Amino acid sequence: MPAPRAVESDSRSSHKTWLRRAAAAFGKPVCRLCLASHAGTSLTPDDIRHALARGVNFLNWAGDDDVFSRTIAELGPKRDGVVVCVQFAARTAADAAGELHSVLGALKSDYVDILTFYYVEERAEWDALTAAGGALAYCRAAQRDGRVRRLGVTSHQRPLAADMAKSGLLDLLMIRYNAAHRGAETEVFPVTDALGMPVIAYTALRWGGLLRATPDDPPGFTPPAAPLWYRFALQHPSVTVALAAPHDRRALEEDLTVLDASGPLTAEEYERLAEHGRRVRRHAGQFP
Repeated sequence: MPAPRAVESDSRSSHKTWLRRAAAAFGKPVCRLCLASHAGTSLTPDDIRHALARGVNFLNWAGDDDVFSRTIAELGPKRDGVVVCVQFAARTAADAAGELHSVLGALKSDYVDILTFYYVEERAEWDALTAAGGALAYCRAAQRDGRVRRLGVTSHQRPLAADMAKSGLLDLLMIRYNAAHRGAETEVFPVTDALGMPVIAYTALRWGGLLRATPDDPPGFTPPAAPLWYRFALQHPSVTVALAAPHDRRALEEDLTVLDASGPLTAEEYERLAEHGRRVRRHAGQFP
């Protein structure tokens, strides 16, 4: 298929317009390359502050007591320029009350920009969230009083994610999308586009699979490095932002080279990546 054209933003910034989104999506202008926490990260507070200084101002925090929570808590006046997205585990109102209290305490903040209900993978989980006594009603009340700015859901299940998006109960969706996982292009993005709903894309590297060779690679082919795979995900106009989760400063610096790109991938570059994505899909094991 032809390479999607990246959507430009009207945000006035020193960053290139293809890497920016205006405030409409998340309440603040954001850089489309985002930084995410993960278990076992070796990033330091200085590394995170370095990313912020480079213009990365969307931080996805998994909710653990870690370097991300401690760094966010120390941002001071700079906190208002950063979008903080928290992966939220609660499924009941009682659990949500306790978890939100802990989240705000850990971040030393009176609000969080985004809560996404973490890994809702079965319809029964969504039914529990939306039922009487479920976490969603509590979080929507917290949204009304300003402690939560936006609500979303994180899922691998595309048909379920599309249905949750259509419920009218959410502000955004976090979904898996990369060159080997492209089902969202037909099963999710038409729904979110119609709703004008922001999409956060994760696993842009397919858990590192896109960085590795396959038996079908053409002679002389070297799998592209991580920055090109983030640019592939960001090329799709339905993707508002994409998460990067570098393990250490070296990987962070490599990922930040995305910010130096002069513009979207060319059609030829995009197709080269798409072809490797198809090869990875054939050889990297079974996954939907």
